[in-house]
Amino acid sequence: MASDTNQSNGIASMDETKTPSTPDPFMVHLQTCSKLLSDGRLEDALVEANAARQSDPERPEADYAAGEVFLAQGDLLQADQAFKDAIQKAPTWPDAWINFGLTRYRLGNIEHAKNAMREALRHAPGNQAAAANLGALMRISGEHEGAENLLQKTLDAEPDNVAARLNLVADLINEERPAEALAILDAAPELPEELQPRRHWLLQKSIALLVQNRLAEGQAVLQEFDALGPIPPEIRPLYLWRRIVLAQSVGDLNGAATLADAMEESIGEMGPDGVPEHQVMAYYDLAKFWSGLNEPSRAFSQWLKGHALLKQVQPFSREEHLAFVEASIKAFPKSRFEQSSIASNGDTAPVFIIGMPRSGTTLCEQIVAAHHQVYGAGERSNLGQLAQRLGDPEAISGLEREALDEIAATYLANLHALAPDKTRIIDKMPGNYLYVGLAARLFPKAKFIHCLRDPRDIGLSIFTFRFHGYHGYAHDLADMGWTIAQQLRLMEHWKSVLPGRILEVRLSDWVDNFNGTLECVLAHLDLPPDANCERFYETESRARTVSRSQVKQPVNASGLGRWVAYKDELQPLIAELDAAGVLKDWGRRRV
Repeated sequence: MASDTNQSNGIASMDETKTPSTPDPFMVHLQTCSKLLSDGRLEDALVEANAARQSDPERPEADYAAGEVFLAQGDLLQADQAFKDAIQKAPTWPDAWINFGLTRYRLGNIEHAKNAMREALRHAPGNQAAAANLGALMRISGEHEGAENLLQKTLDAEPDNVAARLNLVADLINEERPAEALAILDAAPELPEELQPRRHWLLQKSIALLVQNRLAEGQAVLQEFDALGPIPPEIRPLYLWRRIVLAQSVGDLNGAATLADAMEESIGEMGPDGVPEHQVMAYYDLAKFWSGLNEPSRAFSQWLKGHALLKQVQPFSREEHLAFVEASIKAFPKSRFEQSSIASNGDTAPVFIIGMPRSGTTLCEQIVAAHHQVYGAGERSNLGQLAQRLGDPEAISGLEREALDEIAATYLANLHALAPDKTRIIDKMPGNYLYVGLAARLFPKAKFIHCLRDPRDIGLSIFTFRFHGYHGYAHDLADMGWTIAQQLRLMEHWKSVLPGRILEVRLSDWVDNFNGTLECVLAHLDLPPDANCERFYETESRARTVSRSQVKQPVNASGLGRWVAYKDELQPLIAELDAAGVLKDWGRRRV
């Protein structure tokens, strides 16, 4: 999240309009708790909160107060229960929902956190904190476009919503759109007066300037930040990263390295008020720094620390994943794609580009989407959401033609609404490889492009980028190698039951023989030649993935063989790939 300013702070009474003639013991305890909490006397504040709970167990304000204290202490489980108790007694109280959501976020359950913010907005549609938090949580969980739309809509309605503005700026900076981020900051009615949001404001403005090489302006903003006084430990790593960027930009690599050492130490000092996402990104930033200085071991140690944090909140089960793969293979034999078992539409528009993340799916989409008959829709979550709604592979396999026709008609109507004038519409969600069976039954004329890349390069690339959304397998190198092998196994099955509908394209094919590969891809999609595809990097389309910078330049070999520099660190990944025979088979794969 962009800042901690999104929390609904302060212990408020649900019935503040009452003015009893004699002191209410409950309110005395509650107000004393609030004062002690603001003074940092947490143990005494908790005593008063519990006294309020005992004074009137049916009132939710005491539970809320206890939750605030537990949050300040870093006791997330106790805070979670306290806010849950408050919600049970006051289901329409937006502040309780917001702090319950923030606690769930810090416990690693982002989906529960998003649902809590939606509940707060349902009961208080104009709540600024809930809207800002929901946008930030959507971004972290991979819903970039939805997050941007929500935050922009919130800002349009509430220009003074500082948290929404900061979270939108964070989203734009993350997408390498610093000029737009700066414009959003400059369009604000005024700078925040409160110290905490003002600090975050200056941090975001400084990085937006620095990455645009506006060094003097960025340095001036950091000096303004320095003038605000001692830096709280929870944001010190963010501050130091900006100082590192500045030092690098002026060629002071020794100074930058010294700052990097200080930044690493400061991450461990962030304390309970530190935002988990800030900790993760700090490790990734440090890894990027050391990698840029050709220090692979130091870089890898930082990636390992970032993934260790993510692994706590994104657990991965090989057993569950293997059960899904085997159920898919069993549920979708070749007979499930015979004429009587598939939908009756003949729509040729759907094109699914699939594969592991970082396998070249974005590059392939950008090249093909430059064609005048094609629309690149990016990574759409629709197919995966549909599959989850319909049930497990066996349930999906059992759908009758009438049901398939109804589902397909709705899906296709929404798809064509994206680009009514195009004959092909690309969905490049890599993870759709899991749902090829469903897609092939719904859209008998749909085509698939399976993107391939040296699995060691895939593993390294996944490990070294901060993927938003749920990628539990990515946080352990051995799990990642195992998952890549399972992905290739499942794709072999899909190819065997859907002959002629899945084209394999290696990332190296684009490098070694761009024109020949393009000809092959267009023929697979029954598209005529288009010179625009050769100049795909000149198009106006916006890639929203971590590959966005690579696809804005001509195809090159810079991403091939990068794993070699990290071969020692990648041994757990390589061992799993070897055990599955993937590396032996890899050399024989061709377009």
